[in-house]
Amino acid sequence: MSNGKHFQVLPDFQVGINPTITMWNRVEGRPRREDFSRALRAEIRDPLWMLTRQWQMGEFLGDDAGSPILAKIYCNKKRLRKFQPAGNASQMYRNNIPLEGLVEQMPVPFVMNEKVFSLDIRIMMGRYWLKLIGANRELAGLYAGKYPVRVPESPVDEQHADILAHPESWQKFAAAASRKMDGYEFYLYLTTGKPGVDEVEIDDETIIEEYREAFIQWVNNFFLQPMNEGQNAYLPSRLEYQFRCSVPFEAREKVYKADGYHSGHLDWFNLTLDDSVSELHVEGDTSPNAEDEKAEKTIPVGESKFTFIPVNIDYEGMPDTRWWKFEDRKTFLGDIKPDTTDISKLFLEFTLFYANDWFMIPQPLPAASISEIKGLVVTNCFGERTLIEPAGRGADNDWQRWTMFAVNREGTEAVAQADHSLLMLPTVLKIQEGPPIESVVFVRDEIANMVWAIETDITLPSGDTKKGIEAARELSSFYDRLFQGNNGGDDQESMADIRYQLMNTVPENWIPFIPVHVDHSQREIQLQRASMPRMNADNTFNSVKPRTTILRIGLDENERVPYFVFEEEVPRAGIQVKKSFQRTRWHGGKVFNWIGIHKETGRGEGLSGLRFDQIIGEKR
Repeated sequence: MSNGKHFQVLPDFQVGINPTITMWNRVEGRPRREDFSRALRAEIRDPLWMLTRQWQMGEFLGDDAGSPILAKIYCNKKRLRKFQPAGNASQMYRNNIPLEGLVEQMPVPFVMNEKVFSLDIRIMMGRYWLKLIGANRELAGLYAGKYPVRVPESPVDEQHADILAHPESWQKFAAAASRKMDGYEFYLYLTTGKPGVDEVEIDDETIIEEYREAFIQWVNNFFLQPMNEGQNAYLPSRLEYQFRCSVPFEAREKVYKADGYHSGHLDWFNLTLDDSVSELHVEGDTSPNAEDEKAEKTIPVGESKFTFIPVNIDYEGMPDTRWWKFEDRKTFLGDIKPDTTDISKLFLEFTLFYANDWFMIPQPLPAASISEIKGLVVTNCFGERTLIEPAGRGADNDWQRWTMFAVNREGTEAVAQADHSLLMLPTVLKIQEGPPIESVVFVRDEIANMVWAIETDITLPSGDTKKGIEAARELSSFYDRLFQGNNGGDDQESMADIRYQLMNTVPENWIPFIPVHVDHSQREIQLQRASMPRMNADNTFNSVKPRTTILRIGLDENERVPYFVFEEEVPRAGIQVKKSFQRTRWHGGKVFNWIGIHKETGRGEGLSGLRFDQIIGEKR
């Protein structure tokens, strides 16, 4: 048997002036006969010598050297019960939908500026109702007559400029008029009792009563929307989502908060344990719903004790612990050349030295829950029982503490102990995101000393998406044609060689945000939405309003309210906010759709070209 290290020095006359040292670093058998059977036995001449060397090196003094054969776990599991979106009223958590859909859902805008919006979805709703009842041509025409698509009466109507200024939008409204049923108007009739446009109800009430619930349920499930108007997790002043959720745990609730979730992927690292809030108060019935009871039957929650047999962790490329057994050649650890700062070196050490020292104890965890290990006792092959404590125990603010998959604690001044519970959020791995239906870019204009919100993509009332600059030009041209010739008389001032201009203009898709002082503060400022002027037919001015729901916060309410954005939310690089349809699958293959908003970094500063107090050059 060779010890694996051989040195051979060659004379100078064979290799030159420098000697050559050849070294092998392997432990292998050296057969001296044609029969390899004895060489492969790896016989030892003096086994007692190896035992004495182990004693000399202190290997017999090692602790916990026995292999685990039994493990008992005392675990406490609790499900999420309450949900609070962005400072609004708390509500019971809905366990039948993914958390992203519950957080990101935005209302579908069926009405904007007191006019019809989302024509495509309105027609889709009407088409589904006619398909549901199996309507024939005559009955479909009856519904289309009772709940028609409303179109502008005149092609030069100033009140419907957002429809008439764009050919594709006007064509779809004109094509659907008197031919298609407005499903949203019918939905309002079923849910609120609002009659049709001509205030005439459908004669056959038997059909309506038979399919009423099925139609309402389909509409409510097709797009996830907030249960109450305005009760969503989107915080307009921060351009991102914020929410809280809580779990009843021991004497109080564990309240988790998510500040600044905007990455598009929601997971445990977005949440923080908030000790300043002891409970989320919910008005009304707080008993578990049918979905929660069904889920708890699948994977029970509460305090429980389990007994397992630990098994070794197995992974690709793991060195085999049996002697003379060759590993799979697909993973060659010899090719890894780690540096002192290379993280892969840690994996290599784990693989080579501690490969068979890690054991796995399976533990089923339900979604939308937290789990905390109250105790873990391991029994080894020598009958010794050991209590395993968390590796990350200690004060939460101890920088030398190391842990994984644990959330931070906030809201307490005292040195709090670290929280060892594992948060299992009901999130999905993949979400399909459609093209943006609305997008706004916030840029800083240092020359004009303000922030501009540029509507780069807008949604027309027909449901089509259009570039913001194209829509602004079409709308401006429509008003020019509409007001052409209404000024009356010759403009004598235009005949001057030079003229004074108080202010020029910018494209109508540029919405200004001006800095204003925060109440009761002399230094802190916020960005308030403002408006550029537009000239009317009677030489008066009105305000240019944004055309995206991202910027129309407070404009479509019964009482208009100002819209503020925190100044720190718009850095020098700018910010880009996109609104798009989201789609994913949940348990059992159920499909969920909703409208979500995501925030991304911008592309730098902008220049609007806005100027004041100008002398227009000499006329040639």
